[in-house]
Amino acid sequence: MHGLALRRVGRNVWILSGNPLNTSGYQVSVAPMMDWTDRHCRYFHRLLSLRARLYTEMVTSAALVRGRQLRLLEHSQQEHPLALQLGGSDPHELAQAARFGAEAGYDEINLNVGCPSDRVQSGRFGACLMYEPALVADCVKAMRDAVGIPVTVKCRIGVDDQDDYADLQHFTGLMLEAGVEVLVVHARKAWLKGLSPKENREVPPLDYERVYRLKREFPALVVVINGGITTVAQVQAHLAQLDGVMLGRAAYHDPYLLAQVEHALHGEPLPTRESVLQHLRPYVEAELARGTALKHISRHLLGLYQGEPGARGFRRILSEGAHLPGAGWALIERALAPRPLAA
Repeated sequence: MHGLALRRVGRNVWILSGNPLNTSGYQVSVAPMMDWTDRHCRYFHRLLSLRARLYTEMVTSAALVRGRQLRLLEHSQQEHPLALQLGGSDPHELAQAARFGAEAGYDEINLNVGCPSDRVQSGRFGACLMYEPALVADCVKAMRDAVGIPVTVKCRIGVDDQDDYADLQHFTGLMLEAGVEVLVVHARKAWLKGLSPKENREVPPLDYERVYRLKREFPALVVVINGGITTVAQVQAHLAQLDGVMLGRAAYHDPYLLAQVEHALHGEPLPTRESVLQHLRPYVEAELARGTALKHISRHLLGLYQGEPGARGFRRILSEGAHLPGAGWALIERALAPRPLAA
């Protein structure tokens, strides 16, 4: 829906004519992570980074279309720029789910072609779809026809014994032809059998060069890399080769990294961790007033002081107290109280 045309100018080189996306919006993002990147987590991350693109946990198209669980689309305006990640493989159903996402105000619809869990495979979506690139292309086309916001794809570099660069190259070419302008690539293969989802995030070796090659051969495509990126220096090194970096577990376990990245790339003043929490206070109190238990918010804060003096005490106080009846902002203040003594 962006008025773009795709033209091949070499055996493996495509260019887009028209009005492409603003690629700066994809420079840094936080990966969609099941059970982690809920709306409370995203609000907290936004306080640490003004520019990072945030992603929801994966929401299945069936849950939205057949289950009518539109509550899964709830978010706050402060979270933008914000993408909705969908899981599914039925083009018609995905198109309807994408419409729901666009109507709810999301800035992007992202299709999950990277999750290797058994539950996802049994539903015929996630990483197993890398075996069916033509179907993925049909899904993308259907969603693009349904909405006026960008439709993007998050994939792996391969699955199982599909270990030839030509497979990834073919997949990417079909995505471009379908209208994908942004491809997020987790730089590991996924093993659909024999490895757990956790092992799939750690065991298959990283192959960053394969993603760099993809960008060289598909210069029209906005390529964002994901996988094993944990430091500001690594972010900067990848940005020298690619359009964007997606941070995963590092952004969750050490969320202050988001502020450090923003400072390094854009010169934004580094906020103190305490000031971030104080800016979070109105949100916490508003959520408590509407019946949200503190534990659902505080669990995302546990890594804020990662590597800092007093970090263990901060985590302990929140972990032990947030589930108790009546837990509120005072508990967070108490978790902060010992820190000057520990510094």
